[in-house]
Amino acid sequence: MKWMIFSLVVVILARPTYGEVVVYPAPPDERLSGDYNVFVAGQSVPVYTARTLDPPFAGKQWDYGGPYSFANFDTDEAVEVRITSPRNLANTVIRPTYPDVTMRVVNEHEVIISLPGPRKISVEPEGKRGPLLLFANPPEKDRPKPDDPNVVYFGPGVHKPEKIVLGSQQTLYLAGGAVVKGGVLAQGDHIRIMGRGILDGSDWEWRKGPTPTVISIRGSDVEVSGITVRGASHWTIVPVHSQRVTIRNVKICGGRVQNDDGINPCNSQDVLITDCFIRSDDDCVAMKGLEFVEGNNNVERVRVENCILWCDRARIFLLGHESRAPFMRDITLTNLDIIHFSMTPFLFEPGEDMRLENVVVDNVRIHGEGQAELIRLRPVVNQYMRKKTPGFVSNVTFRNVTVYGAPGPYRVQLHGADAEHNVKDVTFENVVILGERLDKESNRLEIGNHVEAVKFQ
Repeated sequence: MKWMIFSLVVVILARPTYGEVVVYPAPPDERLSGDYNVFVAGQSVPVYTARTLDPPFAGKQWDYGGPYSFANFDTDEAVEVRITSPRNLANTVIRPTYPDVTMRVVNEHEVIISLPGPRKISVEPEGKRGPLLLFANPPEKDRPKPDDPNVVYFGPGVHKPEKIVLGSQQTLYLAGGAVVKGGVLAQGDHIRIMGRGILDGSDWEWRKGPTPTVISIRGSDVEVSGITVRGASHWTIVPVHSQRVTIRNVKICGGRVQNDDGINPCNSQDVLITDCFIRSDDDCVAMKGLEFVEGNNNVERVRVENCILWCDRARIFLLGHESRAPFMRDITLTNLDIIHFSMTPFLFEPGEDMRLENVVVDNVRIHGEGQAELIRLRPVVNQYMRKKTPGFVSNVTFRNVTVYGAPGPYRVQLHGADAEHNVKDVTFENVVILGERLDKESNRLEIGNHVEAVKFQ
């Protein structure tokens, strides 16, 4: 217990503030990035490294080249961030674009970025290769006491617990400046995983981590907030058969291995994903009905809002694959920025008689790089299914969706499987692709057989 109290003292003494800016010193034995130096409010901000694909996946067409960087600090006020680098910063761009975020190029090796308060941005001198992910977080609230018997506390430094098991009423706290190498099993009710530290899975090979996913959740009233997750060895955050799960202000710095999905709500209800930054090699958010057991197997009332999404190889949103649930319904995807993607960002392909219905995609901005496809709604049978029947798609709305950037096809495809397993009641309202409003005459639109009631507004 004494070491816990000492760790808290270290946190207090090592948190100099200028106004309302808080910076957390890195552990002495953490190897930091040599690509960027970050300064805010007179303080040097530690810049950590993450990795794109490891062997045997490295060198593929979606491998964007070695390490990239990320940095965290807290603020509740407007700040100027000074970034220096041995790299050439003259052509740096910021994604996503915000009207209240500005950048001034001082010289080839220095830029100054003005932030109005908490923001998450990707600073890109060379596009996808080696960016700096900059996370300005809101100030922490309700930090737990390290001597609380219901708190699993990790103070500043590098820790190697491997498997962390949480039960009902417990809190896992990762202090700023902590790097915790391990995975989490959260099973029970009223569980919190929080802090400003890093949960690190990058010591483990593909699919060989200490837990099935970096954070495995099975319970109710669970919240994950504030932390950064680095280098997942498989899926990252997965609520399964869970209710009332909130994932807030979580930064996922993935892309190290295949199958590192960001957040996958499976057989769960009332899930909120808000104010997150997700970079993954595989799907950013995949909703699935993996298990069919006694009780509610459906995926229901999932809301993804105010997030920034980057997928190197797969989809941004995958709904329906590997699903044995009767329903996937009442899904809201709103106020999102998709800054990089490869495959179809909205892939809705239910099977096994699952009804995918009541989906709203609203207020989404997409940076395109010439991709072939934007949206696909199609009941299917694929290799993941036990019951070889398609599903159903109904009552889907895309509203205020804007694609900007490079020219490309950006196709929208709607295909039913047969007269029963069809696609119906789909609305496109103010969907604009490279300045062209999508309508029934658009050459980007492909409507196949067994599709009913498609509307344009």
